[in-house]
Parts: sequence; structure tokens; C-alpha cells
Amino acid sequence: MSRADGAGLAVLVPGGSGQLGRDLAAWGAKLDVEVAAPGSADLDVTEPGAVVEAVADLAAGAEASGRRAVVVNAAAYTAVDAAEEDEEAAFAVNADGPRMLAAVCSSRGVPLVHVSTDYVFAGDGDRPYEPDDPIAPRSAYGRTKAAGEDAVLGSGAHAWVVRTSWVYGASGKNFVRTMIELESRRDTLSVVDDQVGSPTYSADLARGLLELADRITSGNPPQSTVLHCTNAGETTWCGLARAVFDELGADPERVRPCSTEEFPRPAPRPAYSVLSSASWTNAGLTPLRPWREALSAFFAEIRAQDSTARR
Repeated sequence: MSRADGAGLAVLVPGGSGQLGRDLAAWGAKLDVEVAAPGSADLDVTEPGAVVEAVADLAAGAEASGRRAVVVNAAAYTAVDAAEEDEEAAFAVNADGPRMLAAVCSSRGVPLVHVSTDYVFAGDGDRPYEPDDPIAPRSAYGRTKAAGEDAVLGSGAHAWVVRTSWVYGASGKNFVRTMIELESRRDTLSVVDDQVGSPTYSADLARGLLELADRITSGNPPQSTVLHCTNAGETTWCGLARAVFDELGADPERVRPCSTEEFPRPAPRPAYSVLSSASWTNAGLTPLRPWREALSAFFAEIRAQDSTARR
């Protein structure tokens, strides 16, 4: 990052109580970035008055302190299966919320970085998706996230969309945390082995988003307004689960592969949703490390947290 590793940034992070929001705040503390990361109870992105007030406070505070204001939207309705039954609720957070944020950011002259997902693609490809590939979401969650992208990019705001995939972090519920819990409770478990993607450590994603925010507010923004950012490489859910067992010192063969048909879910999942990182690296942004290396770093983090908690 330029400007002394992000010093001088003031960042508002809607969705601050989620795993990505928490990691954005944690990295901000390390990089002298002033981060306000309210959870949905403190900043509901579907409430116009709350959004107007939050962005106004950000802009005023940044002006007073000489910092560069930017919004990084991490707020999202991510209950993929529940969205099939209540698409209206998902649409409110994933589409109406970003639309409102973009409109207010545009009126205040504040840049916006909006986080999106691999679920906007059909998932039937055989090569990593590029940002300009046609989107064709197959789930309610994917449709609402695609609508959010359109709202942000069509708003006239100084805005970027960053798509990512298979996010997990030290806080909150996620696939990696679930596998850790199941390892201690089951002798064996079956995990889908015909869905391919790129697991992404939320701490690495947060660091990348702050680098992008720094570039945007320093007057050297990427020309492309849609970027893909994930840890490098690809695997299946079964492959990720086996890597988790390996990190735990457990036998990875206890994780048995199964097909999507054997494990039906309400929302269809992309069979192949790897996102190409070319747009990110071509913009001069730091590529994220390989997913397996990031997973080891995640385990080092949670072990350090456990050790601190026991003191």
C-alpha cells in the first residue's frame, strides 16, 4: 500500500460485525487506517436515514482529520438456502442496501467498494471466470447479489465491485469452522467433491480491500470497476475439508467424497466458480497467497487466539 501502508484512510464498513468486517477493522488498527465497522444493529443499510447519517459522519470526520474517506460495503444477506424462501429479505440487503449506499456516496463524493460473490455466475464453465464474463445466477442469493452489482455500477458513484468466493475467517460461522467442529464429533463425514472454487481467508481479503481503497483515494484507481479477489488456486469442498483435518492432525481420509446429488440443498450451487485473479494483478494490486498457505495462517491465528484466551 502507498502512503505509509494506508495511513490517512478513513473507512466506513457496513456489515462490520461479520467475519470480513472484523478483519477489516483488525487490519485497520495495524495500518493506521481509521475504521468504523458498525454491525447491522447500528447501521441497517436498508434504512435511508441511517445510511445518510453514517456516510455524512464519515465524510465530516475525514475532512476534519485530513483523512481520505471511503466506504467498503461488507453488509450482505449470506444465508444462501434461506434466500430461496425469502428472496425479498435477501434483495433488501443485497440490492436495495448497496443502491442506497451508492446514491449517498455519490452525493457526498465518497468512493465505494462493494463486495460481491462468485454466485453471480452460472458455475458451468471450465476455466476461471473473468470480470466481464456473462453473469447468470442460478440461486436467489446470486440474483440479489447481481442486482446489487448493477445498482452500484449504475449509480454514477465512484464505485468498484470486488467479487470473491468461499470466504472463511476466525470469527463467525463458515465452512472451515464447521469442519473443525465435526472433526471432533464424527468418525467420518461425507463432503461434496464435485463443486470447485477458491477458498478465501477473510483476513487476506480484508488486506486486499484496504489496498484497493488506498489506491482509489490516492488518485491511482484501477481502470476496471469490477475485480476478482480470492486466494490463489482451487479445490473442492471435500479437498478443503481434508485440508482442515490435516491442519488438525487428523486423518484426511476420514472425509469421504460425495456428489452434489447425494447432498441436495434448497439453493443450487455453482459446480465451477473459480474466479480469475488477472484483473486484480493487472491493476497492480498485490495477489493473495495460495489458499492452502492461507488456511495454515488461519489455524495459526485461531491457535494464538485460544492461547491468549487461556491466559
